[in-house]
Amino acid sequence: MFIDEARIRIKAGDGGNGCMAFRREKFVPRGGPSGGDGGHGGNILMTSSTQHNTLLQFRFNPEHKSERGGHGEGSNCSGTSGENLVLKVPVGTQLYDDETGDLIHDFAHPDETIIVAKGGRGGRGNQHFATPTHQAPREHELGRPGEARNYRLELKLLADVGLLGYPNVGKSTLISRLSAARPKIANYAFTTLEPNLGVVQVGEWPHEHSFVIADMPGLIEGASQGAGLGIQFLRHIERTSVLAHLVDVSDGSGRDNPVEDFKIIEAELTSFGHGLPSKPVLVVATKIDVANPDKLKKLQAMAKRKKLPFYAISAVAGTGIEELKYAISQAVIDFRRDNPAPPPPPPMRKMKANYPPPQASKKTVR
Repeated sequence: MFIDEARIRIKAGDGGNGCMAFRREKFVPRGGPSGGDGGHGGNILMTSSTQHNTLLQFRFNPEHKSERGGHGEGSNCSGTSGENLVLKVPVGTQLYDDETGDLIHDFAHPDETIIVAKGGRGGRGNQHFATPTHQAPREHELGRPGEARNYRLELKLLADVGLLGYPNVGKSTLISRLSAARPKIANYAFTTLEPNLGVVQVGEWPHEHSFVIADMPGLIEGASQGAGLGIQFLRHIERTSVLAHLVDVSDGSGRDNPVEDFKIIEAELTSFGHGLPSKPVLVVATKIDVANPDKLKKLQAMAKRKKLPFYAISAVAGTGIEELKYAISQAVIDFRRDNPAPPPPPPMRKMKANYPPPQASKKTVR
């Protein structure tokens, strides 16, 4: 099951309470306060992992809590610190504050780790309150509570190429020919209900090149406003380098004008925004083994007017597949050269702690 959005509630561990104790030992003429400090509560960390590709584990397990710190003990013994809790998310996950909607972090690289909730500080024992004029203090501190936060997780797939088009234009068949991916293929609309990823190898070692291609569910008019399945998956092509727009030029599509089909999907990308209209586009005419010649000519003429690369393929017969594969590979290489990826952040980034205001933490026991 592909889950690309989830809401979670997390609570870092509370700090342990400080201890009030006095030293009473034989042959020790000067005892005094010996209360130990409470241990710190465990932090909650989030790290990006290449071993995960969905947010399924958070959809059915939304609450996470780390271990609290141990209480202080006598003989100046400090409590144990709580264990940190590490939550692993897929690469491409964006972390949002669910209350304010602010973007906290974008896990765009593997092994990025941040602290998403900081554990509470342990309270001090009564040994810290001894002074020359107050040699038997009975004050000690309570542990501070750990941070509690609500987050929203949103997964955006990291693919180099996105396949676009109306339902049943041959996107799943094409990705099965280009890569080892085996999506569901059937002769009805909306066969693809979730994105499929495939890795395409081009060339041979030592000059081989690879890129990741994503098969998106079919788009229809009004997808950017919620029609069909598009609104759920358009965000998955925000990170792509190149878009391959597939248009069915056969008579079995039930649509008469391939140029109009292209313009409708193009308008949906413009309406959705997020940089999609500015991405390089390849126009791909599909099912040319049963193509209508007039439709093919109209689409080719439109691509020429817009100065867009045009390719005609038949994924079933294998016609034009190799030429398209090398063209996509070159487009990805050109995009990477002109738009170098930013360097990954440092291995650990700490969030600013958002502790509640200090309470009346000194507790006097009489």
